Amino acid sequence: MAQAHVAAIFIYPEESKPGRSVDAAVAIEGRGLQGDRYFAADDPHEDPGHDLTLIEAEAIEGVAAGGIPFELGDSRRNVVTRGIDLNALVDTTFRVGNVECRGVRLNHPCAHLESLTQPGVLRALVDHGGLRAAIVKGGEIRVGDTIAVATPEPSGASTR
Repeated sequence: MAQAHVAAIFIYPEESKPGRSVDAAVAIEGRGLQGDRYFAADDPHEDPGHDLTLIEAEAIEGVAAGGIPFELGDSRRNVVTRGIDLNALVDTTFRVGNVECRGVRLNHPCAHLESLTQPGVLRALVDHGGLRAAIVKGGEIRVGDTIAVATPEPSGASTR
């Protein structure tokens, strides 16, 4: 089975405006991706769920397979993944390339997303709208980077 990886990266500089696809993006803890509208806020946001948004390519492909025109950038999520169950990453530390993240909560689809795309998108993405994550340790995210759950430190490990 193929390793979980980054399939695409999108930056959305303005609310409700189209995003742009990039090959790499700089992720800064407490801010998000450089160039994204949340990063550009005057103050770092208090909600760590705004740092990074992710969605599964398989979910996007499922919408399109259901007859609704929907492409990778239409989801308005920053990172499109392949080969990983994002719902399972809530309250979990994981790495996207060299960037350490923590799953904060599911990113449920909303009526605003549907108003920017196609009728039926909201219903098609129920339970598959993606993940909101905090950036714990920043770095660069690149298309093709591996995504992996962080290995927890063994409890009760001796330092002797």
